[in-house]
Amino acid sequence: MAHSHPSSHGHSHSHGHSHGLPASGHLNKAFLLGIGLNLVYVAAEAWAGWWYNSLALLSDAGHNFTDVISLLLAFFALKMAQRKPTYRFTYGFGKSTTLVSLLNAMLLLLAVGAIGWEAIERLGTAPSLNGTAISVVALVGIVINGATALLFLRDKDHDINVKGAYLHMAADALVSLGVVAGGVTMYYTNWFWVDAVLSLIIIVVIVWSTWGLLVESLRLTLDAVPQGLDVRVIREHLLATPGVVQVHDLHVWAMSSTENSLTAHLVVENTYQDTQLTEIREELVHHFGIQHVTLQVERGAVNQACVKAGVYH
Repeated sequence: MAHSHPSSHGHSHSHGHSHGLPASGHLNKAFLLGIGLNLVYVAAEAWAGWWYNSLALLSDAGHNFTDVISLLLAFFALKMAQRKPTYRFTYGFGKSTTLVSLLNAMLLLLAVGAIGWEAIERLGTAPSLNGTAISVVALVGIVINGATALLFLRDKDHDINVKGAYLHMAADALVSLGVVAGGVTMYYTNWFWVDAVLSLIIIVVIVWSTWGLLVESLRLTLDAVPQGLDVRVIREHLLATPGVVQVHDLHVWAMSSTENSLTAHLVVENTYQDTQLTEIREELVHHFGIQHVTLQVERGAVNQACVKAGVYH
């Protein structure tokens, strides 16, 4: 939708809205099934890790649990995106997922410290472990994580949250494969220190993936330009539009994990037609994935008041 109307001070405004895909019945079922399967497996793996005294299984259970949280957040974002804005929350509720993911990342980084400390202590005094049991439990993890990844394969290119869920589950299957290899190694060689080493490797994987989540969550919370977008490129694209003379007061931010927003003040030639605003909006959606566009248009000379105020760029 796009529309324009002249204002009392000689400007015109254009608003464009294009929202993400609604949650389909297929995706709802995929998320619920994936969450259920992984919760059962996490509980079983954590119990097996405790029973067989395996830090590798406990670390992998912790890793899988964080991905269950990620699935829950992605599902939550999908449902929240369907809720309409209110008079108090005029942007809707998409930002809530950013706040929850930030908290999740911070808690996870604190939790892995305890497992890491225990793993370092075990490097010198590794206890006897059941390599066969560890391999069997991790093998089940490959099946569960692989099956969950397949649930999101069809829709992974339509929503960033779904793609994240798919990548998390596929990575988990690879981590479980490493634990299987470790269990086999312990069974044939009695190198029980391999369990502690695998635990440390899994912790590195957790910290590496979580650090990116933490940084991106902080960026989105502070309304930074979404990852993959460059304001300078967007500005040049707008300036290349016939009839556009200047672009200033340009702002781009994420309204949620699936919807980006842009506002800008355009100075255009006197012959500029308001119908061209629709073309600009459609190009911003197509080229940059910016679904919510608000443009203020001024015909004629550059607004000197804006320049003096420091909003002209």
